[in-house]
Amino acid sequence: MATLVCFHAHPDDEAIATGGTMAKAAAAGHRVVLVVATRGEEGEQVPGVVPDGEELGAWRERETRDSAALLGCHRVIFLGYRDSGMAGAPTNDDPESFWQADEFEAARRLAGILATEGADVLTVYDSHGVYGHPDHVAVHRVGMRAAELAGTPRVFWATMNRDQVREMVAAAERAGTPIDADRTERVDAEEFGLPDAEITHAIDVHDVLERKRAAMAAHASQIPPDSFFLALGDEEFAAGFGTEWFVRPGHPRNGPQAPDLFA
Repeated sequence: MATLVCFHAHPDDEAIATGGTMAKAAAAGHRVVLVVATRGEEGEQVPGVVPDGEELGAWRERETRDSAALLGCHRVIFLGYRDSGMAGAPTNDDPESFWQADEFEAARRLAGILATEGADVLTVYDSHGVYGHPDHVAVHRVGMRAAELAGTPRVFWATMNRDQVREMVAAAERAGTPIDADRTERVDAEEFGLPDAEITHAIDVHDVLERKRAAMAAHASQIPPDSFFLALGDEEFAAGFGTEWFVRPGHPRNGPQAPDLFA
């Protein structure tokens, strides 16, 4: 059996982007380790979920551990950086933020985990962080450098299938599912995800989809029941989230997308 390490920027990213892959790997007997750069202190907050006086980062850390348990993770590690906020926000300049972190020092921290765990596979994000968030871009840079330092043999970029997601949003709109304007604008941007032709791996996660959906719901401070993610009907949700997308850099696709990160 192998060890999979998934490196993410914030709480909830793991459930949305790689939750099914993690759950499938755990169910197959692989060791699954989740590493999160920040505790999501700058993320949007659903009113009434976090009790008064409760520190948001601590609350979201607990939500992440609950999510990870649902996905079958064996270990959850937070690197200790602060959420940088969206691109252009003043919080990008916070010296404690992940965006301001020394790349080599952050990579050294992650490489130590990869070496200790004997990681066979590491997932990070694509080169523009899927949608341009500073912390996601930093995950890509730090993760790629850490893999070099640790000698991790297989690295994959978690991404979104731009073509498929745009069709999913259009279908949701046709079905009357409410979608906020910011999300529609993000999906329409050229830096969102990658086109289908560039994606090397497509992981079918339909058999663990309920676990993935429950892991998303565990992040109640960010993902309410009426959100785009959870308001979809079962069929729409399966169409939108039943496949997770990856690129193996340096290994151009030759034929159909591969169905397994471990083969």
